[in-house]
Amino acid sequence: MAKVIMIQGTMSGAGKSLLVAGLCRIMKRDGYRVVPFKSQNMALNSFVTEEGLEMGRAQVMQAEAAGITPLVCMNPILLKPTDHTGSQVIVNGQVLGNMSAREYFSYKRGLIPDIKRAFRKLEEMADIIVIEGAGSPAEVNLRENDIVNMGLAEIVDAPVLLAGDIDRGGVFAQLLGTLLLLTEEEKKRVRGLIINKFRGDRSLLDSGIEILEEKGGIPVTGVVPYMDIQLEDEDSLTERFRKKEKRKIDIAVIRYPRISNFTDFNVFEQIPEVSVRYVASAAELGCPDMVFLPGSKNTMSDLDWMRGSGLEAAVIKMAENIPVCGICGGYQMMGEHISDPEGMENGGTMKGMGLLPVTTRLKHEKVRRQVYGTVNKMEGFFSMLSGLEFNGYEIHMGDSGYSPNEFEISGAEEAFVTGRNKNVCGTYIHGIFDRAAIATALVTALAENKGLSIESCIDYKDFKEKQYDKLADILSGYLNMEEIYGILREAHIR
Repeated sequence: MAKVIMIQGTMSGAGKSLLVAGLCRIMKRDGYRVVPFKSQNMALNSFVTEEGLEMGRAQVMQAEAAGITPLVCMNPILLKPTDHTGSQVIVNGQVLGNMSAREYFSYKRGLIPDIKRAFRKLEEMADIIVIEGAGSPAEVNLRENDIVNMGLAEIVDAPVLLAGDIDRGGVFAQLLGTLLLLTEEEKKRVRGLIINKFRGDRSLLDSGIEILEEKGGIPVTGVVPYMDIQLEDEDSLTERFRKKEKRKIDIAVIRYPRISNFTDFNVFEQIPEVSVRYVASAAELGCPDMVFLPGSKNTMSDLDWMRGSGLEAAVIKMAENIPVCGICGGYQMMGEHISDPEGMENGGTMKGMGLLPVTTRLKHEKVRRQVYGTVNKMEGFFSMLSGLEFNGYEIHMGDSGYSPNEFEISGAEEAFVTGRNKNVCGTYIHGIFDRAAIATALVTALAENKGLSIESCIDYKDFKEKQYDKLADILSGYLNMEEIYGILREAHIR
């Protein structure tokens, strides 16, 4: 039977996802079959597996670190927020429906059999399962019916490493306060503490660690430095949204309230001459070299927000002179109309931006599939993409077509859709720019537009592999891996 260890945190953003990914890569390099697991993830960044099932991208990242194919059993429950009080609930990769927070709180214990089945599948294929918690186990109002922190640790009998974020301050209070709010049985599961994101002289922490271990009664298994690792992070707390630096090539991504799958643009961040700025107002937009309209969890509401903020008018004007590309929800916004006869979002019909000659009809059935092929023939600015090989995935609740009666166009048939304005295109395919040839061709064309040359290109897959190794190298130097393997050997808690 597989050994199990769980990373929990004192708060969201404490670094759980990267710690799990790093442990997966370390254990893989040590010769173990290791897999990640998160029973319930809340995120708008999602992925579609080879089987056409939807899961959170954090577990995809962790699976890549472990050197294995992402499987939906690594994340059996995914919550995609639709507003401030509700989410779309996805179970085993398929949409169950929309629920308010209160409805889901009452319902979620019924999903324990699904969690157990998913976990058993992983047990059959792994030596070690590294589990990620969510938020904090000290949220006492959520202890009842918990299925992702200590509730899950009890279900699968997992020892816990508790991580605190020193970068945001108060790490000793975070860790001791969390331990104080745990029950005695829960506290017994905590076998080690991790101080994460430390900057400075490690010796200055010595006296604090001594007090922490004395008062908490649990050893510190590592002080991990703040790491410059370019991998996917939690979409709600990402630092990417705060970057405003402009480089030779300036790409602006519209940051609407319900932005999803902004991982589509991570590849461009790795090219030294390119800046990627997420903008939420017409004033922030400035004069970029290209604009992307990303995916959205609520296309109609986010288009309405763009309209009210002045960004819609600004982007339409810019499209006369610079390239504009919409992905998924952004592509839908760029059409003539969006209709919602089934009330999946706002209901009714809404006028689009009119940049592409397509009409979108939202519907209950979600399209989920991986796609690959060659880019269709394109004219104008995007002509350099014609004939290039691509791969990616579609995930959308709606079809788009060239007339209200024809809803057959999607990324599987045409990688990109264009219109009269040859500066404009749209696609349903997430991850289409991850291919080195496509990203390089696009950035090279943007540079040529400005009379510049770009020498840098990137193989994004190779880049991520190097980042996983870098992450593992750092963690190996700052975590007590001998102690962690000892915890695994003694993993039976009860």
